[in-house]
Amino acid sequence: MTSHILVPLEDADLATEALEYALSTFPDADITALHVVHPFEADVDPEVGFSGPWDGDWFETATEEAEALLERARHLADERGVALSTAVELGRPARTILDYVEEHDVDHVVVGSHGRSGVSRVLLGSVAETVVRRSPVPVTVVR
Repeated sequence: MTSHILVPLEDADLATEALEYALSTFPDADITALHVVHPFEADVDPEVGFSGPWDGDWFETATEEAEALLERARHLADERGVALSTAVELGRPARTILDYVEEHDVDHVVVGSHGRSGVSRVLLGSVAETVVRRSPVPVTVVR
């Protein structure tokens, strides 16, 4: 039976390292790269003000950025000769990842982490930590 590995991706080097780890460690598995578009992230531009889900172009821009990120992931997988599925979901990252695990029969999650500890972890929160604590399947954290 083939395992289904989920690799949540964001636009960060650590997420790429997590994908590289999954591709090299589980080359025969069904691997899915998932990017979660968080609708409540707002950017502040001093010239324009706030932009976010209430901005008409926000969703289109976020989707284009997600597709570009996943295209880079597909290219990385192709270089290694490994098949890769991709998905884009809308929601809060940790919750959406956990929902995806349950809804798509995922057997293992490989996630990148900044490795923060102490006060910075408490203040900044951690998607990786939430996934590790609440996942119904094993999680590998790549630092």
